[in-house]
Amino acid sequence: MKFAVFLALALSLSAQQRVDVLLRGGTVVDGTGSPGRIADVGLTGDRITFIGDGKNIAATRTIDARGMIVAPGFIDPHTHTLEDLSNKQHHGNENYLLQGVTTVLTGNDGGGPVNTSTILSNWTRDGIGTNAVLYVGFGAVRVEVLGRADTTPNASQLDRMRAIVKKSMDGGAIGLSTGLFYSPQNFSRTSEVIELAKVAAAAGGVYDSHMRDESSYSIGLLGSIAETIQIAREANIPVNISHIKALGADVWGKSKDAIEMIRKARAEGLRVTADQYPYSASGSSLTASLVPAWAQEGGAKAMVARFDDPATRDKVRAEMAVNMKRRGGEESFLLLGSAWKGKRLGEVARATNKSAIEAAVEIIRNGGSGVASFNMTEPDIEAFMKEDWVMTCSDGSSGHPRKYGTFPRKLRHYVYDRKVISLEFMVRQSAAFTADTFHLKDRGYLRSGYFADVIVFDPKTVADVATYEQPERLSTGMKWVFVNGRAAVEDGKYGGVLAGTALRH
Repeated sequence: MKFAVFLALALSLSAQQRVDVLLRGGTVVDGTGSPGRIADVGLTGDRITFIGDGKNIAATRTIDARGMIVAPGFIDPHTHTLEDLSNKQHHGNENYLLQGVTTVLTGNDGGGPVNTSTILSNWTRDGIGTNAVLYVGFGAVRVEVLGRADTTPNASQLDRMRAIVKKSMDGGAIGLSTGLFYSPQNFSRTSEVIELAKVAAAAGGVYDSHMRDESSYSIGLLGSIAETIQIAREANIPVNISHIKALGADVWGKSKDAIEMIRKARAEGLRVTADQYPYSASGSSLTASLVPAWAQEGGAKAMVARFDDPATRDKVRAEMAVNMKRRGGEESFLLLGSAWKGKRLGEVARATNKSAIEAAVEIIRNGGSGVASFNMTEPDIEAFMKEDWVMTCSDGSSGHPRKYGTFPRKLRHYVYDRKVISLEFMVRQSAAFTADTFHLKDRGYLRSGYFADVIVFDPKTVADVATYEQPERLSTGMKWVFVNGRAAVEDGKYGGVLAGTALRH
């Protein structure tokens, strides 16, 4: 009799499902938008293998997740991590892991490389902390063929540009990114962009754009959205509008019109989406923000020469003054670099006894500076945030707190404190919808069989800590972050694990 009981117990144990890690008793928010529920989540190898009541699950390691939120790892569709991931001092991507981000897309704004295959291979060889996806950049392609001139490619040059995009797509790029606001990309015509977008479309890729204008610099916010929709239609490609915003007093309140344009395009069957960071200050360079495009042609040396040329100096400064007003004036610019890091442009002007324009010219002449410019309003930010086609992104650039705080800030400020959106909606727009938009197979949801990119965070303490004055302070509240089944963050600390994968299109 005893032997029979022992045998039955042994057979039961042998049939029992086993997992490597069991996250027990957390509130599971799975990415679908469905209400959170108490459940256990099992991870085996690099996959999720169980979601439910795990009382009969045997685990090598059990983690108490009671009182915590268990969610799919966040996916950031717009980062500037290309250099970080390629640098062994920063390739762990700790600042993103502690935001709960397990996958980043990079090479945005037209800055993606032309040698995508080589970079993806290097990441695989050297290891990276998060999963990473790479764009080929329109800016890099244009400079490779045309330099920095304000010119239109001839047929032969356009063929060369097409060939570079095709090679990059074949090498694993997810699509084509543009930064049509930036020189020399802003010298391009829409038709040129469409021709290259068609190459990405033929390879099953996407088109991502920092649009030509988010304010009133050239064709305006709504004109730029119309241009992006035209590219979607004529290139037959999914398009994503980077960090959608209404930048500057000239376009405040135009979020309503922008939303209606995109809703109409989507209703027509065009694949139009957007991403957004939850901050009222944009991040760019002092040069791009103030210096007119024509004055930037040919690069920095040519631009500085125009500052001093009697034939152009007054015209450059006059247009810089218009651009400064467009962005809210001298006090709206917080310098993120140069000898004046942490100062407002107006402060620099007063300290040097110069006009704000002359102070800006001097900073640019000496190498320039990144800036955070405070030129967005909460009503516009919230209007875009509530749309189900808008994802969460950081656009993380050095010196701006969004690189360290975006996702926890959205949770703390917009979900928990102000209740602008629900937790379930935030998780969907930060993980599942992003995975669906960019066709990241088996990621973005908590589902059995999906990759084990899983986060566990404390709803009481999750928060951004980075500020404009101290932009590199790590976020709090992420207790556990699993990347492909490996614990990259344990009990709130990053341990140096390089569990990420270079994801090829």
